Amino acid sequence: MKVHDKIWIVTGAGSGMGRELTVQLVQKGAKVAMVDIHSSALDETESLVKKGSVSKHVLDISDLKHVQKLPESVLNMFGQIDGLINNAGIIQPFIPINELEFSTIEKVFNVNFYGMVNMTKTFLPYLLKRPEAHIANVSSMGGFIPFPGQSVYSASKAAVKIFTEGLYSELKDTNVKVTVIHPGAVNTNISSNSGLEMPKTDATNNTPKSLDADKAAAIMISAIEKNAFRVMVGSDAQFLDKLYRFNPKYAVDFIVKKMGAFFKK
Repeated sequence: MKVHDKIWIVTGAGSGMGRELTVQLVQKGAKVAMVDIHSSALDETESLVKKGSVSKHVLDISDLKHVQKLPESVLNMFGQIDGLINNAGIIQPFIPINELEFSTIEKVFNVNFYGMVNMTKTFLPYLLKRPEAHIANVSSMGGFIPFPGQSVYSASKAAVKIFTEGLYSELKDTNVKVTVIHPGAVNTNISSNSGLEMPKTDATNNTPKSLDADKAAAIMISAIEKNAFRVMVGSDAQFLDKLYRFNPKYAVDFIVKKMGAFFKK
């Protein structure tokens, strides 16, 4: 579905990929209802686009009652809803499951999975009424291959993957197209937004260079316009997808070795 002249909901629009998605959608002639938990971040994104092209909605997507009030607000502003990009997400502290607090596990799932479910279930009835519509859910390369020290994050993103593929199967013969997105390492501030500091690495660590958020957003929008079933964003995601499908155990061992500087047993 072409994004031009369409009304989009973008979660996590205050920074990173969400901000770039908003900017590029507006550049392509769309309008965007921006959703983020941080009001000041939405103000910053709004300053980057032309006046009248966006609306701001300060919202915790894990709060279902508040999410259910959002469609009316968007419709009052733009009159229609054509697409939803569930981009918002947080990571966990880089520690093993044994040391992770249950409250943190719950928070990660509430934002990454239940927040996505809340938005999807709330907006799907409106999307089904449109001549064409689209839902794009952002999983992660952690959604198909585990990363030590991010096991719960990966589990939440794996849940996003399966939910989205199930949604695709249910909506296959409708006007609503569905895409699952698996970004690799992208240069965003997800760590600070999650209230975390990234672990320090040394000069000998050969971690892949992160993809810039604007390039990641461009790949995502292109996939949406092609009605792609799934898209790997970045060379690392593409490589690990192939490696994991070829030899899952070897792929996991490979990740454990590469993540040594981030995760200490």
